Amino acid sequence: METFNDVILSDKLVLVDFFATWCQPCKMMHPILEQLKDVLGDNIRIIKIDVDKQSKTAGQYNIQSVPTLMLFRKGQSLWRKSGALSLAELRNIVNGYL
Repeated sequence: METFNDVILSDKLVLVDFFATWCQPCKMMHPILEQLKDVLGDNIRIIKIDVDKQSKTAGQYNIQSVPTLMLFRKGQSLWRKSGALSLAELRNIVNGYL
């Protein structure tokens, strides 16, 4: 079974969405992330981490508010932002790392 560390250690750009099921802004981000994946295809991997179910991982990255989005490549954190973003904002940020 693939672990979180296996995923973020990849050569591929990985967008991690730290979210909670009770969080309204997190729910707003879901379709935006799907649209981003549709646009970028295999250029990016997007994973979602439920902070309530994966509290150890969330704690490791000091996640204090949701949604928090992070970009990783080869295990390195490249970018981090808390709060909801528009598709255009997120595309601009991600395109800078592709």
